[in-house]
Amino acid sequence: MDIKAYIASGILELYVAGLLSEEENQEIYELMQKHPEIKKEVLEIEAAVTKLTAAASPKHLNFASIKEKLETNQPKVIDLKPKQNNWITYTGWAASLLLAAALFWTLNNNSKLEQDLQTVEIEKQYLEIQIEAAKDNLAETKHLLDVLRDKAIISIPLGGQGDYANSYAKVYWNKADNTIYLDAQGLPDAPRGKVWQVWSLTLNPLSPTSLGTIDDFNTDDNKIFKIANANESQAFGISLEPEGGSASPTMEQLYTLGVVETAP
Repeated sequence: MDIKAYIASGILELYVAGLLSEEENQEIYELMQKHPEIKKEVLEIEAAVTKLTAAASPKHLNFASIKEKLETNQPKVIDLKPKQNNWITYTGWAASLLLAAALFWTLNNNSKLEQDLQTVEIEKQYLEIQIEAAKDNLAETKHLLDVLRDKAIISIPLGGQGDYANSYAKVYWNKADNTIYLDAQGLPDAPRGKVWQVWSLTLNPLSPTSLGTIDDFNTDDNKIFKIANANESQAFGISLEPEGGSASPTMEQLYTLGVVETAP
């Protein structure tokens, strides 16, 4: 007798499920007494069924194990003569499988629900961040308006120069705290490898002092920049310079210039 072929035929699974005739059950029982391999296989099948039934219990919801059992224990087709079935055992076996399938379906739906809840939570957090950002922007805007409306602020318009006549900007100078607010909305984005550089100028003799480069110009939305300025400025200018800035303005790239009006 080929023991391995007999075990692989699938008849032992039917024996455990109670789907064989009394004669076939007796035959397998006798083979189990003669062949330890067959008895061992029957015991392993019964253990697998017990685990599957336990997995169906609410106290032992091992869904991964249920899924594995459902996917790997595929029924085998066996040519058997007509026999009397043990329908009570068969019904219990089928009910266990149906319950396991129902639990697996519930797992899938619970997983989808959990993903939906995570998505909602992420969207909620993102909305909260947007609200906080809007509050910050509102507070910043209010502060900026208060600064620009201060009667001590000096406003200096910067007009376009030469080939850049369409360019414009405006400087709001607060001498009390040595800062300027540069509104550079009238300048285009800086090309790759270039930056806008702001200059404080004295006119007699003409002497430029760099107030720094605006490295985040292209990514800034409102184009208003706060810049320190402790100089006795008589004019302000903006030129386009290589990244890192220049020691003095490139006159051919001087886009805007504005003179500080003196009191009469």
